[in-house]
Amino acid sequence: MGRNLYILAATLAVLSLVSIVLSFTNVAQQPGSPGDASLWRTTGVVLLCVALIVTLLGVLSALFEQAERRNESDRQQKRRRRSE
Repeated sequence: MGRNLYILAATLAVLSLVSIVLSFTNVAQQPGSPGDASLWRTTGVVLLCVALIVTLLGVLSALFEQAERRNESDRQQKRRRRSE
């Protein structure tokens, strides 16, 4: 699950960078373009914050999975020692 969260975070970060770049180019000021420059910047910042939160969730997920694997291996080793 951690890998999927990393992919989602990377996608959100790329979209954030695209919207920030659009805010500094003349595309946002063209007639008929969606929104204005401040809207593109706000969207970019919000997407970047969401990407950072998703990345944190991915890291925490990977850490908990590793802790569960280690805990399970420790339990198996203790059972083996008891049976001997």
